[in-house]
Amino acid sequence: MQTSYIVTFIGDDRPGLVEELSAVIEAAGGNWQESRLSQLGGKFAGLVLVTLPAGRDDALEADLKALSASGLSVRVTPTEATVALEAARRIKLSVVGPDRPGIVLEISRALASRRFNVVEMDSEVISAPMSAEPLFRALIEADIAPEAKLEELSESLDEIGGEMALDIDLEEIQGQAKPG
Repeated sequence: MQTSYIVTFIGDDRPGLVEELSAVIEAAGGNWQESRLSQLGGKFAGLVLVTLPAGRDDALEADLKALSASGLSVRVTPTEATVALEAARRIKLSVVGPDRPGIVLEISRALASRRFNVVEMDSEVISAPMSAEPLFRALIEADIAPEAKLEELSESLDEIGGEMALDIDLEEIQGQAKPG
């Protein structure tokens, strides 16, 4: 029987970090299934979905925590199978505008108040072409219930965009939502 775990980690960015993690996972009999890894502010952080034979989790966690001697902070969390609603729909938001505090808060509040579930978000602050002013960009995917009204969200996002000088595009992605 296989069990699944999410391994989260953060440490100083350096060559060989992913190799160290993958070697420990493989030595414990684990299989690296899926990951999101990124360099942020001189650190390297990630989430890794790992499956391994039942009863091997203590060894995996102990061996991963031993990597703290090299400056890596690691946490192992058991997962529970979740099933997305059969009729769930997925939306994608594209957000661009001058950087300022509160952008993520306002957009996530608009989504949460309508019970939309954020399943993926990538954001960054870059220099705007020509002016070099800080520019915020984000791509957000969220699952929505079948009865959700996109018009209400669209109106709320238009209001947020107007108040914060943001260009927010909302589109429904065709097809069924993936399990989150």
